[in-house]
Amino acid sequence: MSQLKKFRLTNLAALTAAGIINAVGVTIFLAPVKLYDSGISGTSMLLAQVTPEWLTLSVFLLVLNVPLFLYGLKKQGLLFTLYAIYAVCIYSLAAWLITDVLPVDVRFASPLAGTDLLLCALFGGVISGIGSGMAIRFGGAMDGIEVMAVIFAKRLGVSVGTFVMIYNILLYIICGIVLENWILPLYSIVTYAAALKTVDFIVDGLDRAKCAMIITVEPDAICRELSEAFECGVTRMEARGGYSNAPKTMVYFIVNRFQVTKMKDLVHEIDPGAYIAISEVADVFSANNQ
Repeated sequence: MSQLKKFRLTNLAALTAAGIINAVGVTIFLAPVKLYDSGISGTSMLLAQVTPEWLTLSVFLLVLNVPLFLYGLKKQGLLFTLYAIYAVCIYSLAAWLITDVLPVDVRFASPLAGTDLLLCALFGGVISGIGSGMAIRFGGAMDGIEVMAVIFAKRLGVSVGTFVMIYNILLYIICGIVLENWILPLYSIVTYAAALKTVDFIVDGLDRAKCAMIITVEPDAICRELSEAFECGVTRMEARGGYSNAPKTMVYFIVNRFQVTKMKDLVHEIDPGAYIAISEVADVFSANNQ
């Protein structure tokens, strides 16, 4: 129950917006032209098309997602599970309102993109990706398949991303078989790609930080210059050359992509032989972020 102390109304508001946005992307752009979202959302769309009318997209979203989130409760934690179920409930409710209550005709074509499959695939993917990305960023999820991936991927010897990709490939193959038409599943792959990139953008941001690991014999001068030039802290760790056994120092430093060139020039001015390795950092947390 200690996790519930971290509950935030701002997260709940963001998850509400995420569910509505996801529903707009799916019901306004994808479902009218029989394109498919990924994961459980896509599965729900297919099942809604091949079952009686009263078994709607909204029903399948709840019936399929909620048990998966509950199954992952122990692994993911109570707060995540509550946030995720709430986000899916909002998604389901908004999808029902758009398709059955609001005066919007989404039976045969998108109200905004008509029957243009490419436009529907791109905009549907981007908009649903915004919703899914917001759900992840604010502590929840919009799709139970990701929870299953976290639980079962390691047991199957694959990565989480590979597990989700395999599930979606199988889903689109089944869609093609059921529909006896491969054009729509192929366009759905465009939707999946657009959504995936959008989720990455929402969760990680446009400007990812860069981690620089600098191996140098001039750590004092480099740490001083980096601190003064960028007005931030630097971490140093003692190290030794693997072949020479000579004493060296590894300096760990976080910059953004616009500062990389300046940082490299500054370091090599002080130590021309310094070894610099740069990698991306998805996010940076400090005491100020808490």
